[in-house]
Amino acid sequence: MHIWDVHGLIALADGLRVYDVPLRDIAEIDEPYWFDATDGVASCRAVMDHAQHVAAADLTYSVLLCTQGRVMDGRHRIMKAHGAGQAAIAARRFVVTPPPDFVNRSPGDLPY
Repeated sequence: MHIWDVHGLIALADGLRVYDVPLRDIAEIDEPYWFDATDGVASCRAVMDHAQHVAAADLTYSVLLCTQGRVMDGRHRIMKAHGAGQAAIAARRFVVTPPPDFVNRSPGDLPY
């Protein structure tokens, strides 16, 4: 598992062009993410916690994609756009994917 410090990614993406990406082209929209075997059960409480993050997501910020088009930052914004019936979302795509800040670390073990 590769993990990036989001603040660092935002700084690195600052000069990248913003363009619309069709939501149908974002693979993560149909993949399990938060509630797989390592992250636990999709309890009502856990789903509601994510629903609150989705509701608070600010679509004025573009999502960040790696060189291959995978989501590095912005899953809640993607969910909000999908829920609002949008066909696309603003994104910035790295030409060269920056090296991860952490590799194979549990999110609970991160220093922030």
